[in-house]
Amino acid sequence: MKTKINDLIVVEGKTDIDFLSSFLDANFYSVNGSAVNEKDAQYLSKVSEKTGIIILTDPDFPGEKIRNYLNENIANVKNAYVRKEYSIKKNKVGVAESTKSEVLRALENYVIYNKENKDYNLSNYDLYELGLIGNENSKELRKIVDETYHTGKSNGKSLLKKLNCLNVRKEELEKLLNA
Repeated sequence: MKTKINDLIVVEGKTDIDFLSSFLDANFYSVNGSAVNEKDAQYLSKVSEKTGIIILTDPDFPGEKIRNYLNENIANVKNAYVRKEYSIKKNKVGVAESTKSEVLRALENYVIYNKENKDYNLSNYDLYELGLIGNENSKELRKIVDETYHTGKSNGKSLLKKLNCLNVRKEELEKLLNA
C-alpha cells in the first residue's frame, strides 16, 4: 500500500519521481536538476495557493542551491531533507539513492522557514558562544542541531538563517547541546 501525500513534491529529476512513485501516492514536479528557473518558481507559487509544496532535493550542493532558490521565491514551502549518509548508492548521492524509510522520515519531519520573521533571536556571536561555529567540534555540534530541527546539513551561515526562520531561541540550543 502506497503512502498518500496530498502536497506536491518538488524533486530534481525523473529518477527521483520513478523511485518515489514506487511507494508514494502523490503528485510530483521535476525542476530538471539545477536548471530550476523563474518559470518554475512562478508556476509553483501559483500551485502553492491551492495545495502545499514539499521540496525534496538531493543532499548535495546543487540540491541545496535549488532548495534555497525555491524558498526565496515561494512562500510557506515545506522542506523535507533526506540525510546524505542514508542516500548514497554506487558513489551517487540523491533522493533516488535513498531508502523508503529515509524518505518517509524526511516527509514526516518537514520544516517551514518563516522568512517574514523579523524578530531574529540569534546572532553569529550566539552560535560562537554555543560552539556551533569557530571551534574544533563545531561541525559535530551543528549536526546535532540539524538532526534535532530537521534542517538538513548546515554550515554556520545557513544554520543561523534556518534557526532564525524557525524562531529558535538561544536557550533552546543551550539545553539541547548541554543535555
